[in-house]
Amino acid sequence: MANKSLGRGLSALFGEDNLDPAMPPAGGEPVKPKNGFRNLPLRRIEPNRAQPRRAFDETSLQELENSIRVHGVLAPITVRQGDNGYYQIVAGERRWRAARRAGLDTIPAMVIDADERTMMELALIENLQREDLNPLEEAEGYRALIDQFGLKQDTVAERVGRSRSAVANSLRLLSLSDEVRSMVIDGRLSSGHARAVLAVQDESKRTAAAQTMADTGMSVRQAEQYVKKLNQPAAEADVPAPQEFQPDYYAELQQKLEGVLGRRVHIENKKNKGRIALEYYGDDDLERLVSALAAVIL
Repeated sequence: MANKSLGRGLSALFGEDNLDPAMPPAGGEPVKPKNGFRNLPLRRIEPNRAQPRRAFDETSLQELENSIRVHGVLAPITVRQGDNGYYQIVAGERRWRAARRAGLDTIPAMVIDADERTMMELALIENLQREDLNPLEEAEGYRALIDQFGLKQDTVAERVGRSRSAVANSLRLLSLSDEVRSMVIDGRLSSGHARAVLAVQDESKRTAAAQTMADTGMSVRQAEQYVKKLNQPAAEADVPAPQEFQPDYYAELQQKLEGVLGRRVHIENKKNKGRIALEYYGDDDLERLVSALAAVIL
């Protein structure tokens, strides 16, 4: 498959000739179909080992399960048929997990023709394009595209719709210590905080600096200022963090909304006015977002 098609995402693989609305015989095992939309038994589907996501938020997964119990699976997952007779997930593992928890027997799926390499690359790119991985999962996804598929950083950036600098900054997070990585994965530190930690010139002080940032609730800007003080040549001893950090009110609100809505939220405030930006991923997800907002408001 040409790389140009990969760059346009999964939609580049789907053509009108591939559409197949036919359902498998009731109670029967599916035979090897032509590519297209089908209803597949959940027991014949397995996850993809190239999936960059390592953790699935329980609250978000429960909400999706509840929605599936009421409305069913609205957006098909994408799979390819493996040599072992099972279908391997290219995109949609979260929907597959929620459908199993909801007790469904089948799930709508788009079957595509993809070899092992193409499937792994598509799975990585699709997840990275969704922007809902934690910063370390995102960085590991970029590293996999570089190491396993021999892509350059600028090519990776083009495939996932990011700037080259964003990809480079993300990859830098992989040099963090295990302790600091855990803080990022747990959400105690953002990727901005983590980059500030990497700016600490004395590597032996990085973990302690990260812990101070997490314990005092520094904003990213405060963390950057703290690191500048740590790096001052005249500072022979450890520079203590300021006794009091003013809480970042808008960051706290942003984090609270992200927890309620299960998606990234950006609050921009300028002199008592601003805007709130909410991310969504397709029409079905937009409907879920509207429902979630209505529940919060009412």
